[in-house]
Amino acid sequence: MRSALVGSKRLERGIRRVDLAYAQLASSGIARDMNRDVVLELIRSRQPISRADLARLSGLQRSTVSLIIEELIEEGWIREGAVAHRPRGRRPTLLGLNDDLIMIVCDVRPVEAIVAVVDLNGRFLSRESLPIVSDPAKTVALIIARMKKMQEKYAQKTFEGVGVSLPGRVDPESQRMIFAPNLAWPHYDIKKALEKGTGLKVELGNAASACLLSELWFGHMDGVRNAVLVTVVEGIGTGILVNGHMVTGMHGLAGEFGHIPLDPAGPKCSCGSTGCWEILASSSAALRYYAELKCDAQPITMQDLITLAEEGDTCAGKALNKQAHLIGRGMRAILAALSPEVILVSGDITSAWSRFGPIIEVEIRSQILAGSPPRLMPVEESEVARLRGAAALVLQSHTGQHWSREARTRA
Repeated sequence: MRSALVGSKRLERGIRRVDLAYAQLASSGIARDMNRDVVLELIRSRQPISRADLARLSGLQRSTVSLIIEELIEEGWIREGAVAHRPRGRRPTLLGLNDDLIMIVCDVRPVEAIVAVVDLNGRFLSRESLPIVSDPAKTVALIIARMKKMQEKYAQKTFEGVGVSLPGRVDPESQRMIFAPNLAWPHYDIKKALEKGTGLKVELGNAASACLLSELWFGHMDGVRNAVLVTVVEGIGTGILVNGHMVTGMHGLAGEFGHIPLDPAGPKCSCGSTGCWEILASSSAALRYYAELKCDAQPITMQDLITLAEEGDTCAGKALNKQAHLIGRGMRAILAALSPEVILVSGDITSAWSRFGPIIEVEIRSQILAGSPPRLMPVEESEVARLRGAAALVLQSHTGQHWSREARTRA
């Protein structure tokens, strides 16, 4: 949004996600900015929409809505579209998000990076993958080259910035990745290199947190104020929402449940400890279990393992069942520490949710301390969620603070 002073902080212009279930019209000095967020969220969720309907749904005066609309059009966040056909009376001009405002996003994984162009509605205009090499400078150079081609391809549109989801933790202050045991790039300045190469502002974030941000921004979680998203890929990561706030903790390290030991006598984890949840329940663990059960097994991917299990391979089925039980068992720490309303699961395992879901649910129910267990939900199209989450990192960066429902509704 447009700049506004809150205490000693200046909030830059940008688009911010608002949960209308908790939105209240502000009455303090920041009322204008809060009301802008309400109007913009209504446009995002109900487009195309008229000014009259915006006034009716928001409770704001029509003159106030008109002023906000003119500002949003001038700043490029929304634009006027078709004229609505009504049986009588004036025909209103409908409003929607400006899909000519786009972002470049990148999801970095230990074996590949996916680069894409996405618009304000979360639609993908382009998407490509490229391999990860051991040298971070060479990999980032490949990513920059791909991004520059995308900038040339969509030169007629406006690029708002670059968002990157990473398989590690990013320090909010330094914007450096400081903990990424499966990637081993902690000392390389990804942000600086990308900004120099693209000429755009870059926002970095943990993949699990970005995935949760995607569900909040583009998904169907209005009304949910306490949630945890668990990514199950080469490792295990978590994104946390507590009382409507995304939680990052000191140095951005909050939520490393994957590195809580479940079995002190277990295998050594990439973090240096032994028997961590990640080393026991990740996709890498499932492949290891399969190799242990079937000594002559050839190297395969997680998707291959799921396919083998569906085709009746007994060893594959046992490996996946063991992984599912350990995923559920490791959630005890999440249940005891955070007591979420919803636990979302993202990763390869969601493609076989009929196998994994019931096993994980049984484990959760057996470990709940009191009350009812949280809802367990798979995240569809995990790759898409991580990329959209990277886009949301760009959008929420304009607020000058971490994403929070309450920050947008407090008067």
